[in-house]
Amino acid sequence: MKRIRFLLVGALTLAGSALAPVTVAAQSGGVNASAAGAPTIKLEQTSLGEILVDSSGHTLYLFTRDRHDEDRCAKVSGCLETWPALTTTRKPVAGAHVRASLLGTIKLYGRVRQVTYAGHPLYTYALDFTRRSTFNIDADEYGGEWFAINAAGEEVD
Repeated sequence: MKRIRFLLVGALTLAGSALAPVTVAAQSGGVNASAAGAPTIKLEQTSLGEILVDSSGHTLYLFTRDRHDEDRCAKVSGCLETWPALTTTRKPVAGAHVRASLLGTIKLYGRVRQVTYAGHPLYTYALDFTRRSTFNIDADEYGGEWFAINAAGEEVD
């Protein structure tokens, strides 16, 4: 597996204008449109194998700094702007071959909840503009690594 390593600060500087709407959305109820409806978690085939994706086909990630059912990204300035939490105000839906018993939510803020899988809070990547992109990113600024996740709830490297 090819590991991509880059400094997110540089990427954020280049994409600053693209992230401005994300920052506003993150502060007002979650970045993903799924906050308005129930998100569907699906499996899609990628170069890494089958991984979890959101309703739009964007890769879902886990953060190695998180603990079971605890989002630590939200406690780090700028983290949720780069790694938007998959949020909802409803119960998430399991797509084909996704184990509904592993889906859950944790409180993020207000009535907004973050979707979890096997206890891992789920995130998207703000600079991911295509379906099924797979980045395993060493994001030292936030103190952990970001991995795609498979149907068993394990990181995919």
